[in-house]
Amino acid sequence: MDRNEQIAALIDIEGVTKEEIVALLTTPKDLAFADVALPCFRFAKALRKSPVDIAKELADKISADLPPYLLSCTALNGYLNFKFSRSNMAEETLLRVLDEKESYGKSDIGAGKTICIDFSSVNIAKPFHIGHLSSTVIGGALSRIFKTLGYNVVRINHLGDWGTQFGKMIVAYKKWGEGADIEKGGVKALHQLYVRFHQEAEKDESLNDLGRHWFKLIEDGNEEALALFTQFKAVSLAEAKRVYDRLGIEFDSYAGESFYNDKMQPVLDLLEEKGLLVESDGAKVVEVGEGMPPCLLVRSDGATLYATRDLAAAFYRKKTYDFDKCLYVVAYQQNLHFKQVFKVLELLGEPWAKDLEHVNFGMVSLADGTMSSRQGKVVYLEDALNSAVEKARSIIEEKNPSLENKDVIAEQVGVGAVVFGALVNNRIKDITFSYDKMLNFDGETCPYVQYTHARCASLIEKAGGFDVKKADFSCLENAHEIVSAIAAYGDMIRAAADKREPSVITRHVIDLAELFNKYYIDNRILNAEDGVKNARLALTFAVKQVIANSLALLGISVPDKM
Repeated sequence: MDRNEQIAALIDIEGVTKEEIVALLTTPKDLAFADVALPCFRFAKALRKSPVDIAKELADKISADLPPYLLSCTALNGYLNFKFSRSNMAEETLLRVLDEKESYGKSDIGAGKTICIDFSSVNIAKPFHIGHLSSTVIGGALSRIFKTLGYNVVRINHLGDWGTQFGKMIVAYKKWGEGADIEKGGVKALHQLYVRFHQEAEKDESLNDLGRHWFKLIEDGNEEALALFTQFKAVSLAEAKRVYDRLGIEFDSYAGESFYNDKMQPVLDLLEEKGLLVESDGAKVVEVGEGMPPCLLVRSDGATLYATRDLAAAFYRKKTYDFDKCLYVVAYQQNLHFKQVFKVLELLGEPWAKDLEHVNFGMVSLADGTMSSRQGKVVYLEDALNSAVEKARSIIEEKNPSLENKDVIAEQVGVGAVVFGALVNNRIKDITFSYDKMLNFDGETCPYVQYTHARCASLIEKAGGFDVKKADFSCLENAHEIVSAIAAYGDMIRAAADKREPSVITRHVIDLAELFNKYYIDNRILNAEDGVKNARLALTFAVKQVIANSLALLGISVPDKM
């Protein structure tokens, strides 16, 4: 039984389960008031009492028979506040980390529930560029976070593999490309052809008509068109797989837009049957209301759109996975699109429409502006990772030239810096990509957190281990903030899941690293007396483990030496 469960067992409120109490317990920002607090506002209506009175009555009852692990239980402004015995809390928390190690922070609150997460969704025959970074790493982090909470997670890469751009790619390939170039040059060669097509189409508009013609051939199953389309897709996925492997990203489904080509008509038929699909200037739309423009599903030329395929995908996912939630990790520019799609499903009377959720995020830009595939102004994500690793390698050479396995550690530090840089702030914030900021070993960066982990590992190695049975936990009263941060780790995972916000984890692990580094400067560890040394080394191990577990949730490796 963890500390929050112990607290919940003390609280008896009619009609409220212990699980509900645990979910409501919070860790205050100011630990001077309490280590854990229960807001009583939610009980006011049911109990017909003010939150202030509820908190006071509970505090009086619990204080009358205070368990040994509590220093106090008090009421303040409608909150029930608990303060723990410092040494008791340190002992219980650290022993739990030592016992659970990699499993520390895990829970089964999501057991029996399925969550689909649609993320990354790269475009075939286009660069896997730095603009795809946020969706990829946010989705990857959320997948691990929900798995840690016991959910069955279905990771979906909704590939951008449909549309007139593929007809245009075929035209460009037939006019200016050669098979050997594509096999050798990969997506970069395809992208160069894509850029050239748009340059040439500005001079000769008939190329656009030719592009539409070739896409129609793909739709009609033309052998040559399908063969080229399949080749472009294979080349693109092979390169994407390399990047995914480096980022520790895996998918359970690569069903992209083309997969739903034969699944859209039943949805359109259902909309027509319910009188929701109406004609507008030759096109077919659904009037969604709520101040939104109509949701366009079929163009006047008969072509379908993203919204049509997203509707088909939603039906397919519900039927296939019977999800409890389906998250779409897509940039905020698509806010209107998802509001329209979700509203169409609501108008259809689908009860699970409420379980679809757009997890939006800000844009990634270069220092001199945004990117454009058509203009050729992109930074390939693989190139960005390579540059970060090279820079990390040069920093390691400068700081620790005798370090073993420098290439492995440079990969961990460089890739980790890029991932952490995309997850360090609230996901809705825009990111300006900067290697220098991401690879700074001081401040709120991944190398700083990784270095703290390496420092902890080094201390334990130099000590030759420790014996927790000989630890004097009373010496850790001045480490209460660190112990509290370690104890709150499970709460942070749940908060990150509830808010769909990996930055809850990044901010927590930064705070933990900062607290420990200050403690390391102010307190002797290796040359302290035996009982104190063992307690402080147990604390060091727990910090190291929580850093490792936190970064693992984000998809980042931790070196033991730097």
